[in-house]
Amino acid sequence: MSLTHAAIQNAKPSGKTARLFDGGGMYLEISPAGGKWWRLKYRYGGKEKRLSLGVYPDVSLKDARQRRDDARKLLADGIDPGENRKAVKATKTERAANSFEVVAREWYAKKLPSWAASNAEKIIRRLENDAFPWLGGRPIADITPPELLKVLRRMEERGAVESAHRMRNYCSQIFRYAIATGRAERDPSADLRGALPPPVKVHRAAITDPKAAAELLRAIDSYQGYFVTKCALRLAPMVFVRPGELRKAEWSEFNLDNADWNIPPGRMKMREPHLVPLPTQAVEILRELHDLTGDGKYVFPGARTNGRPMSDNAILAALRRMGFAKDEMSGHGFRAMARTILDEVLGVRPDFIEHQLAHAVRDPNGRAYNRTAHLAERRKMMQQWADYLDKLKAGAEVIPIHGKKMA
Repeated sequence: MSLTHAAIQNAKPSGKTARLFDGGGMYLEISPAGGKWWRLKYRYGGKEKRLSLGVYPDVSLKDARQRRDDARKLLADGIDPGENRKAVKATKTERAANSFEVVAREWYAKKLPSWAASNAEKIIRRLENDAFPWLGGRPIADITPPELLKVLRRMEERGAVESAHRMRNYCSQIFRYAIATGRAERDPSADLRGALPPPVKVHRAAITDPKAAAELLRAIDSYQGYFVTKCALRLAPMVFVRPGELRKAEWSEFNLDNADWNIPPGRMKMREPHLVPLPTQAVEILRELHDLTGDGKYVFPGARTNGRPMSDNAILAALRRMGFAKDEMSGHGFRAMARTILDEVLGVRPDFIEHQLAHAVRDPNGRAYNRTAHLAERRKMMQQWADYLDKLKAGAEVIPIHGKKMA
């Protein structure tokens, strides 16, 4: 006789486990404590087995019968429903273990030692804000190009086109890592080439005219703010490293007797060590600054604590206080200033300039130059550049190598 809702509700626990049968091998098992479980008794391979169909009342009588019928269909097809459940559960567990977020964080951990800390922080923040909320829980092997495109479109719609392109690149690396580790078969981001509008190239503001550069140099010399910031401002045009490389400089990287600054790979954008030959003017500034900050780790500590480098806004704020607008000069602009004037005015060989800018310069065989390549020539260039800046600042007429006069 089949069970009814009333019979189930009226069933009371006794001193031992009781069973109320419904049909087709299904029964309701009632424990002495009052718990009620749906069970299915069946035979497979000559052995009697049991399968749990859920707990009453979470699983109703109707639902339990449906689960029973599904299990009996598997039996009719020669499949053990108990083993089938284990396989499905294992598959779900594996898919969860191979979700996009799990694989992405594993890829991130593998790449982390090769990235600058600031870059690594931006990458994980972009993934956490723009990818994980929509793709994080999805099995990485199941993600389709349209799904990924939706994520990138959200970024595009808020105006972050360049970030969307970066996200596509990160996702491509994550999918390729998943392929290499056997958790995906293809990279869906490859199908999205051309799906996003090209990013608008934004050029960092820079002063590249020698006369305007002279005014900037004189303004720096007259700067009345924090002495450490002034020293950084005076060095920035001389050594033309990236702003982050300058403000995070550590005293341990300098050999002032040899006039060398060795920046370790961990702080370089290209993850290669970089050597900056120091002109005599730079050494003089650093020796003066050493009397103030030499007892600490950082050459340019923050104004409030010497345990951290100066703020990434310190140089920009100083430029604004000196009257140089946002679209006129930036902290990165000192690099463009040096590159332009060294090439177009002083006639220095472009590969010397590019190498000193720590760009990916290659030799004729396609190999990257090491940090000491053309060192003698670069020392000469750096001293020539510092001398030229002094003459500009003084308002003297400067005669470049190739004979053009610049006042």
